[in-house]
Amino acid sequence: MSGSQLHGLRVVDVSLSGCNLANLHSRGALVSRVAIGGSRLTGITLREAELQDVEIRGCRVDLASFGSSRLTRVTFEDCVMTEATFIDAQLDSVRFHECDLTRADFRGARLRRCEFRRTELAQIDGVRDLRGSAIDLPTIVGLASLWAATLGIAVLEEGDTTQRPSF
Repeated sequence: MSGSQLHGLRVVDVSLSGCNLANLHSRGALVSRVAIGGSRLTGITLREAELQDVEIRGCRVDLASFGSSRLTRVTFEDCVMTEATFIDAQLDSVRFHECDLTRADFRGARLRRCEFRRTELAQIDGVRDLRGSAIDLPTIVGLASLWAATLGIAVLEEGDTTQRPSF
């Protein structure tokens, strides 16, 4: 299915393992009660799709697009998701555990009851749109400088006297 154009694809009650779904494009797909493990989803595009009750584990999901999609009760675990996009997506009860979301894009996303644990969120776009999620403390600490920059706060280094706030 790699590179296929399958608009309106319906995948229900399926378990996939060791598959190559790279560069699959499906606008308006329905993916429900599906488990995907050890597979390649690089560049997959599921725009305006509905994903519900889905588990994706140990997969490459980098450069993927879930733009304007609705994800409900979806778990991404141990996945490489660098540069994945969730622009204008609705995420409800979505879990990201031990994932790499470096340079992911959450601009315009609406998150509700979402969870990030042991997940890399370096250089993400749309950090303000993570509202509605819960993030473990080590991940929050790693995001401190990104959040400071987003809020226009200068970070002072130990012993740095060149940056002084003006009152």
